[in-house]
Amino acid sequence: MAERVIVAMSGGVDSSVAAARLQAEGYEVIGVTLHLWDYPDDGSVKGRCCAPEDVHDARRVADALGFPHYAFDRRELFEREVVTPFVEGYLAGTTPSPCVRCNRGVKVAELIQLADRLGARFVATGHYARLSHEDGRLDLLVAKDLSKDQSYFLHMLPDEILGRFLFPLGEMQKAEVRAQAVELKLPGANKGESQELCFVPTGRYDELVEKRAKDRVRPGPIIGADGKVIGQHGGLHKFTRGQRRNLGVAVGERSYVTEMDPVTSTVRLGGPESLKKDQVVVDELALRSGVKLPLQCEAVIRYRGKRAKARISSTSAGTVVEFSEPVVAPSPGQFAVFYDGDRVLGGGLIQG
Repeated sequence: MAERVIVAMSGGVDSSVAAARLQAEGYEVIGVTLHLWDYPDDGSVKGRCCAPEDVHDARRVADALGFPHYAFDRRELFEREVVTPFVEGYLAGTTPSPCVRCNRGVKVAELIQLADRLGARFVATGHYARLSHEDGRLDLLVAKDLSKDQSYFLHMLPDEILGRFLFPLGEMQKAEVRAQAVELKLPGANKGESQELCFVPTGRYDELVEKRAKDRVRPGPIIGADGKVIGQHGGLHKFTRGQRRNLGVAVGERSYVTEMDPVTSTVRLGGPESLKKDQVVVDELALRSGVKLPLQCEAVIRYRGKRAKARISSTSAGTVVEFSEPVVAPSPGQFAVFYDGDRVLGGGLIQG
């Protein structure tokens, strides 16, 4: 009897090819789409995860390949676990990482529950990541296509959850995935990719925050490197640490956002050297099974960030990530993720 697997289908090329590959390998595939967000059904938003046509596109692929497909409404959960914390984070002067929150608090948990309800042992997604089962140890590995690697977003998953996942695209290059979609004549094979957050298709995070929390947006001073007030801003949500453009003030030298104080709603600017930090404190620490502190490894401080040698240890100040060389503009709200070669060791939420 074929092993049953539910495949998370976004309506895009990656999840469609993932489903097709598993079916070709002999799995009994059931497609599921989580309805997370609404856009105007007027054609103004296209090619975005959760856009109106995505559920339809996922169903078309399922029909073409001959397996069942179901859609589940999880908009309220997505609002609570992802959108609201995103808005709150920007109001507090942090730079949230909503895709980690979504994978952890929405997609993974819901897919596991749906797999149990549908009698499926496995859950599959179109993530570019790999799993290794050797010597009784389960490892999460980076994808072969490093330009598409998404292991960063999965660093927090424990063995009991990760062991139920399949990542059919982990050994593939993106170009191969696209070519296979065309070869199989899958609906949407030439569909474009989303580049922005699914719930902020324009990329204007400030507009979303203002729309949802207008009465809590607080103007404040902009302070230059010399400590003097050089202007006023319309809210911390318009800035991220390391930002150089659209500062709203004229500065005679290269200046970047170095700090944001949510108590006084102050934005501080400084030169490039002031962005460099040799350590960060992280919270929400999640380490892979068998990984212990202190730990020597490589770390990134943002998705697709450059790796830096680091030592992670537990101190009276919390979990500290010390870098062998200073890193540029670590931002509270982002996740530091730890690696040993291809192997993901875990990660934590940057506090400061």
